[in-house]
Amino acid sequence: MPRSSRFNLVEKIGRALSDVEVTTTWGKPTLKVGGRMFVCIASHKSAEPDTLVVMMDFADRDALIEDDPDTYYLKEHYVGYPCVLVRLSRVHPDALRDLVTGAYRYIRGKNRSSRRAT
Repeated sequence: MPRSSRFNLVEKIGRALSDVEVTTTWGKPTLKVGGRMFVCIASHKSAEPDTLVVMMDFADRDALIEDDPDTYYLKEHYVGYPCVLVRLSRVHPDALRDLVTGAYRYIRGKNRSSRRAT
């Protein structure tokens, strides 16, 4: 799929979830919930072109990279962040749906936790 249509699929998945904002971060397409990014097109120069940044916990990230390093990867810039880099040209649409909805739940849960802590 061409680059734009792959992010269009990401956006379509995101728009089906409640309270999702379609915006940009560092000039790249981004989906946010509660003002926090949960997926975006990678903007750092170390990432390969047509890469999606997907927020998730470190253990899930490490498992994805170990299981399928042709699709999921990491660059040093992203190591300290709870996210994985996804080659949009290689990820299956069903896996993409799971990634987007999982990232949404991950960030939405963090938003709720931070509200309770205040």
